[in-house]
Amino acid sequence: MSKKTQGTHKAVALAMLAFVLLLTACGENTGKVGAAVPAKASSEAPAKKLVIGSTGGFYPYVFQNSDTNKLEGFEVDLWSEIAKLTGYEVEWKTSEFSGLFGLLDTGKIDTIANSIAVTEERKKKYLFSEPYVYSGAQLVVKEGNDAIQSLEDLKGKKIGIQLGTNFANLVKDFDKSGEIEIVNYESAEAGFQDVAIGRIDATFATKASALGTIQKTKLPLQLGGKQLTTIPAANPFLNKEENKELINEVNDALKQLRENGKLAEISTKWFTQDLTNPDN
Repeated sequence: MSKKTQGTHKAVALAMLAFVLLLTACGENTGKVGAAVPAKASSEAPAKKLVIGSTGGFYPYVFQNSDTNKLEGFEVDLWSEIAKLTGYEVEWKTSEFSGLFGLLDTGKIDTIANSIAVTEERKKKYLFSEPYVYSGAQLVVKEGNDAIQSLEDLKGKKIGIQLGTNFANLVKDFDKSGEIEIVNYESAEAGFQDVAIGRIDATFATKASALGTIQKTKLPLQLGGKQLTTIPAANPFLNKEENKELINEVNDALKQLRENGKLAEISTKWFTQDLTNPDN
């Protein structure tokens, strides 16, 4: 065979090898149009999402930062940690408190994070996660007003109650003769403000909310006596079979956060005290 013929055969062989390598590279390069898609990419499940309802105006549980227009607070931090442990993507939806349970009942949200008290009446209708805050019903009065230490001291006076909360039942159960005037508010903040300027004599809040609000706002307020009850707060879910697994995931995350101290850390950050244990 001549040298010329050998050179021709060698050139053809190299050209075929280059062509094969090019086809192989194109099949592996997922960035090119028409490239093969790896099997694992097509099998990836979409991120799980939870829509959580809140007023967005209940400091220090969930409130809107006026500078950033983002929601912040105890429950925002808590759900951020739960999301990390469960793999859920969290989306927040705000509404007046009186409309939150309507959103839950119609499936527009998955749960509520707004210091929701676990009551016997609510337990008949909803499934609850494990409680994560134990904060009792607390009277809040103007600074220097030591005359109001209990509901008995409110007879003939005005107390502010946020619409949709369980505090109205406490007053009505105690005040059978209607000697205490209830003034309704859409937000807890409005009640605090009216106590500070003397428009009403007291307002109800959870102890956690009262402590956090007094620290943040520096309003001339103080606690009126000791908390009247110890109310566990948790997240309500619709009573459906498919929600039971979700609640188990949330409860497992809460257990981890309690054991590693993160739950107590978040509570102290926002409430100035650890209110995550019923014995505290």
